[in-house]
Amino acid sequence: MQQQTPYTPQNKVRIVTAASLFDGHDAAINIMRRIIQSTGVEVIHLGHDRSVEEVVNTAIQEDANAIAMTSYQGGHNEYFKYMYDLLQEKGAGHIKIFGGGGGVILPSEIKELMEYGITRIYSPDDGREMGLQGMINDLVKTSDFPIGNTLNGEVKKLSTKEPGAIARVISSAENFPEVAKEAMETIHKKNKTLKTPVLGITGTGGAGKSSLVDELVRRFLLDFPEKTIGLISVDPSKRKTGGALLGDRIRMNAINSPRVYMRSLATRQSNLALSKYVSEAIEVIKAAEYDLIILETSGIGQSDTEILEHSDVSLYVMTPEFGAATQLEKIDMLDFADLVAINKFDKRGAKDALRDVKKQYMRNHQLWDTPQDELPIFGTIASQFNDPGMNTLYKAIMDQLASKTDTDLKSTFEISNEMSEKIFVIPPARTRYLSEISENNRAYDKTAAEQAEVAQKLYGIFKTIETVSGATPQIDKGGIVSESIETSENNKELLKLLLAEFDSTKMDLDPYNWEVVTSWDEKVNKYKNPIYTFKVRDKEIKIETHTESLSHTQIPKVALPKYQAWGDILRWCLQENVPGEFPYASGLYPFKRTGEDPTRMFAGEGGPERTNRRFHYVSLGMPAKRLSTAFDSVTLYGNDPGHRPDIYGKIGNAGVSICCLDDAKKLYSGFDLSHPMTSVSMTINGPAPMLLGFFMNAAIDQNCEKYIRENEMEDEIENRIADIYEGKKRPNYQGELPEGNNGLGLMLLGVTGDQVLPRDVYEKIKAETLKQVRGTVQADILKEDQAQNTCIFSTEFALRLMGDVQEYFIEQQVRNFYSVSISGYHIAEAGANPITQLAFTLANGFTYVEYYLSRGMDIDKFGPNLSFFFSNGIDPEYSVIGRVARKIWAKALKHKYSANPRAQMLKYHIQTSGRSLHAQEIDFNDIRTTLQALYAIYDNCNSLHTNAYDEAITTPTEESVRRAMAIQLIINKELGLAKNENPIQGSFIIEELTDLVEEAVLQEFDRLTERGGVLGAMETMYQRSKIQEESLYYETLKHTGEFPIIGVNTFLSSKGSPTVQPAEVIRATEEEKKYQIEVVENLNERNEEKVSELLKELQQKSIDNDNIFEALMEVCKYASLGQITYSLFEVGGQYRRNM
Repeated sequence: MQQQTPYTPQNKVRIVTAASLFDGHDAAINIMRRIIQSTGVEVIHLGHDRSVEEVVNTAIQEDANAIAMTSYQGGHNEYFKYMYDLLQEKGAGHIKIFGGGGGVILPSEIKELMEYGITRIYSPDDGREMGLQGMINDLVKTSDFPIGNTLNGEVKKLSTKEPGAIARVISSAENFPEVAKEAMETIHKKNKTLKTPVLGITGTGGAGKSSLVDELVRRFLLDFPEKTIGLISVDPSKRKTGGALLGDRIRMNAINSPRVYMRSLATRQSNLALSKYVSEAIEVIKAAEYDLIILETSGIGQSDTEILEHSDVSLYVMTPEFGAATQLEKIDMLDFADLVAINKFDKRGAKDALRDVKKQYMRNHQLWDTPQDELPIFGTIASQFNDPGMNTLYKAIMDQLASKTDTDLKSTFEISNEMSEKIFVIPPARTRYLSEISENNRAYDKTAAEQAEVAQKLYGIFKTIETVSGATPQIDKGGIVSESIETSENNKELLKLLLAEFDSTKMDLDPYNWEVVTSWDEKVNKYKNPIYTFKVRDKEIKIETHTESLSHTQIPKVALPKYQAWGDILRWCLQENVPGEFPYASGLYPFKRTGEDPTRMFAGEGGPERTNRRFHYVSLGMPAKRLSTAFDSVTLYGNDPGHRPDIYGKIGNAGVSICCLDDAKKLYSGFDLSHPMTSVSMTINGPAPMLLGFFMNAAIDQNCEKYIRENEMEDEIENRIADIYEGKKRPNYQGELPEGNNGLGLMLLGVTGDQVLPRDVYEKIKAETLKQVRGTVQADILKEDQAQNTCIFSTEFALRLMGDVQEYFIEQQVRNFYSVSISGYHIAEAGANPITQLAFTLANGFTYVEYYLSRGMDIDKFGPNLSFFFSNGIDPEYSVIGRVARKIWAKALKHKYSANPRAQMLKYHIQTSGRSLHAQEIDFNDIRTTLQALYAIYDNCNSLHTNAYDEAITTPTEESVRRAMAIQLIINKELGLAKNENPIQGSFIIEELTDLVEEAVLQEFDRLTERGGVLGAMETMYQRSKIQEESLYYETLKHTGEFPIIGVNTFLSSKGSPTVQPAEVIRATEEEKKYQIEVVENLNERNEEKVSELLKELQQKSIDNDNIFEALMEVCKYASLGQITYSLFEVGGQYRRNM
């Protein structure tokens, strides 16, 4: 494709970019906003998960020309139409709306939306024909019109605080000063009587000013329930293109309030921290009679004193990382600032930095007699929820504003005199943990190679002795049995020397390794025998070692190398080994389970009843029920179904809607959740503890139901439930039960076992159930922050919840359920290559290990509760992703953490790549999926989900799901080579790739260590940036055709391989959506008093540092998902988005 020249805008164009509500897919919008900015546009980027109201309010306050959105989670029709309607309603119909969503938005829907008034929705075909820059050129050209070239009474509306009027006057002053001249004169006259205070905030780039401003706004709104605040935030313009990234809003959670107005300005000149139109913007907001104005500069270095001209009180924000104390002498603002915040006070050397800054401030201000504690210098951690340092800083700012400006801003905010102190997830002394693992594993490999050389040398001596003596000597634990050697007198001396050399060399061989060598023949024979016997949890298992082909060939399930030399044997055993033995390169268990293929039945659509029917459909006749649940985006973000169009459109689309315990009971009804052949996987992260609470309670109540039936108590219990409801409508399963659903789990809908059974009976059933349930909850918060974006709580609080769940699992002996599925899949879906996926995922896994250890948990108890989840694409590295993961994990857990064999075993689930599903020639997707499934099965994954070919455009249909499952079944049941369980062992390329990928992962560990470990790297957005770079690299090669994709950019059909529309498209029905809203409304009404009391208890448990999940198990019986989420926001903080 020919390189396209960026369009040059004729006007100053401002565009708001974001991903839609409950949508974490921000890879595409990040690429787009970068190209939009490089095309000379001022981009106000909001990031992912943005409601229509937030986007529209932003566009109006920022006086944007256009809004550019991506929507990949369904509900796009309602979302875009609601956006259009809201803009019209607010008198902002001139703002253009652009959108895209890959193949998710169907051609017919694109047509419908554009006819409704949406400016343009770009399809995958548009992207292919126009190219990325071509699409952006079209978007920018359409949005290239003047803003502020006329004023029509906006000045009169200022005092009403109408955002559109404020925005338009600022735009006019900025873009057409001559047009705004008269208006500004009127404003200046009015403002002479106003005393609106201005807080000026400046500091170096990256000091965390935006987060700090957001925390000040949050406290101001709580402190003054009636007052209003205006924000002006300045970011630098690019000298080359004139574009600018106005990114402060992305970090702010408190500003979407009718009491807050915010305007982002570009400097429109280089090397300056402020726009030359800042004075005008301040004057306009003063004229709108806001009670406080905060002005934040772009921050360009050591001389940001320009802000003093515009502010009554000035705050300088810095970090502890300013270098030597002498650097402080160069910072002008330390001469003039009224207050100084040393933000990111969790950084190393923060307390020394505080001391040095205080000394410099005393020198600059000649304050030799002032006690240091009274200096206006504060350590803060703005990124940490309810930080004591931020509280103190806020109070000091308000006190200064009130005294200096004589305004009514006397704060009543309560503070403690605590200093900011980081709540460490990983203790500072352990930040090198990843490099320690790299060193540990490299040391193991070096030792293994050296030991193999020793063994090879021993074998050489052994063969020499055999040749000299003319017979094969016997060997035992001690070495060569000298009595077994007979020889002539001539060779006695030589043999003596050889035996001495053998014994001397053997001293260099680890006794364990000598045992490996000497027991090799026994191991080979065990696999040659027709039956292999081994133990799992004290249970003896017998397995046939061969299968017979149609040609009557005996196919070994595990094939061993025919090595003779001891060095080769030892090297293979130390680095490969048979399945079920350390380092588990070829698998965790001696043989695969019979009667339970690794197939997972994946479903999630509409309400719980529809997904329940799908589960029964896909598992009918299967001995094992391995259910994998996809949740709709409303659930993924911890919200309840609602009538608002941008929520309503998402209910039950691209996943199942689950908002309470009754939903979970209906979802899994008819499946015995305590049966050893039932396993449930839940793909949920941010609100995972709540969904886990719903699931566990559903399983407990199933067993209560079994107890009731076994004891023939049905009538008695029915009467008790009737008394509880007293004529109110009881929840019920909508529609007929599907084939295979015996109704288990539905008897206690609307109540829980403890309401109808004696407490001791209930507690016994609960304890037994928790020991029995099998399954996985994803709950991987680190990956969410790095890639997937379904974080809802602050990272520290989310990690605390994970730790609480794991602690609860240990206490309750939950051994068969994984508390986390450490996921690389979503890292890959966001654009990472296979090595990055693997490295980041394992690094996240080791971070959880370190965190749980720091909380005093025993690795042998929590290690088995950890599982992993990887994507399989078609890249060569995917052929070894599982074996490399198993090896790295096992070596580290055994030799670095001294964990037992059960904890050393890395269990992982594979899902075929969603990114490789294309909306063109969708039939070809099954071919790619088959090859990816082959990689996974050959590499001995523990479970596998094969994507349906039509998932690029819709929730899969029954026909496409059946085909996806058939891919696995054909490989497992029909493919001859798959009868062998270690088919890739012994391949030269597999061994080479294993070594290359393993070393690449360890190198990435070292790079993460250089950045302070996983959490330190997250602060600088290292993982996110790397994923985005790799995504852009792939997209560029795909668009240029350098990376060939059949049916997408090469081997096109005669029609050009356009986007395919499947015969059947699945969307949640209106009835399902309305019913889900009804369910949650009835629940909230029914349990109002009880829930209020329980939520207060939950919050208190959090404040008291008790186990939150233990409290959640109780709250989940009565409260809805959204109620719990918003309750925990108040004590744990909301997630702060990253660029």
